[in-house]
Amino acid sequence: MASGGLKKIMALALTEGITEARARIFGHQINPTGQKSAHKLLRKELIGEKVAQWYPYDIKKDDPLVMARQEQERLSKLEMLKRRGKGPPKKGQGRRAAKRNK
Repeated sequence: MASGGLKKIMALALTEGITEARARIFGHQINPTGQKSAHKLLRKELIGEKVAQWYPYDIKKDDPLVMARQEQERLSKLEMLKRRGKGPPKKGQGRRAAKRNK
C-alpha cells in the first residue's frame, strides 16, 4: 500500500515541476488556488495607439492662423445672414418663446 501512495506523491511532484518549468518558459503565472487574477488583463497590449492611427492628423488644430481665418469666415457669414434677416433670433425671441407668450 505504501508504494501506491509513493507513486502518487512522485507523480504529483513531477507534474508540479513540469507546470513550474512550463510557466517559466512561456511566461505564465502559476495559480494553484484558481482565484481570479488581473495578470491576463494587465499583460494585454494597450489599444490607444492603434485607435489613434485610424484618425488622420488634423493640422488645422495646430495652426492658430487657420483657426482664426475659419472663425473670421464664420463671423462674416453670420453678419451677411443678419443683414438679410436670416440670422439667429435674439435670446428669448425665437419660435418656442413666441409659443409660450401666446
